[in-house]
Amino acid sequence: MRVLIQRVESASVTVQSQVTGEISHGLLLLIGITHADTELIEDRMADKIVKLRIFSDAEGKMNQSVVDVGGSILAVSQFTLYADAKSGNRPSYTAAARPEQASPAFDRFVAKLAKRMGKTVPTGVFGADMKVALVNDGPVTIWLDSADI
Repeated sequence: MRVLIQRVESASVTVQSQVTGEISHGLLLLIGITHADTELIEDRMADKIVKLRIFSDAEGKMNQSVVDVGGSILAVSQFTLYADAKSGNRPSYTAAARPEQASPAFDRFVAKLAKRMGKTVPTGVFGADMKVALVNDGPVTIWLDSADI
């Protein structure tokens, strides 16, 4: 699993001119699922994300989590995080899980995030052409790969 985390002042995702998810202060997650992902990996990544201390405390030090600051999470599936552009000019996406595996894994992961957050985690629409808008805060952008945690 790969997750690109962006600390945001606001973020939204739109599908066919309809906003399907939006948040104010919090985290925008772009989430890629691969073939080897398991529920244990989903658990580890969810724990890491909700506990990640990337929000400023009273002294301006990044020392608080999204939970600590009462923030929200917007989750967007993005298979292109597994793009392989090593050869040629057209990326290969064979490392990304097929939709029949990735869609339920994404749903499980979002449910795990929601449970840890104690509130709903809005999303885009799996497999749809989505328009994502955000106001990056900082900017703070962090790359997590389950192979590294």
